[in-house]
Amino acid sequence: MDLDLLLIDPLSWAGIGSAFLAGSIVGFERQLLGKPVGIRTSVLICLGTYVFIRISNAEASLGADPSRVIGQVVTGIGFLGAGVMMSRDGTVKGVTSAAAIWMLAAIGVTIGMGAYLVGVKLAFLTVLVLVGVDSLEGTFRRLRKGVYARRHRDDQSDD
Repeated sequence: MDLDLLLIDPLSWAGIGSAFLAGSIVGFERQLLGKPVGIRTSVLICLGTYVFIRISNAEASLGADPSRVIGQVVTGIGFLGAGVMMSRDGTVKGVTSAAAIWMLAAIGVTIGMGAYLVGVKLAFLTVLVLVGVDSLEGTFRRLRKGVYARRHRDDQSDD
């Protein structure tokens, strides 16, 4: 496969732009809250996943199985997500950031498969979940149980 073709194909530029935008949307929310996964990391995860999927799809014409790349992305991104999690005071911190990393890779796969608008919509939905659930936890006392009770009491979450 000619990798230069990816850079001159207008559909590739739409995909690159979509991956950049989707990563920026999620990364902006994470960075505003001072979380470990900011704009740079989010954009790079989306873009990297997009490129792997595009290359695997191009190689599919040679008999390669692109679904294997998706499986490897899921596995590999798990290691990256595990790197942002840590245990502190008997609780595990960073699980939401790890889940955001996993979702960013899923968005990159979606865009790499050609569903550009769906990928951007998923980025907005991801931010809606991150912001919306946080707002709900702050509003409704019943949602502040277990580890979430400590989180709101200390208000020093590293997640």
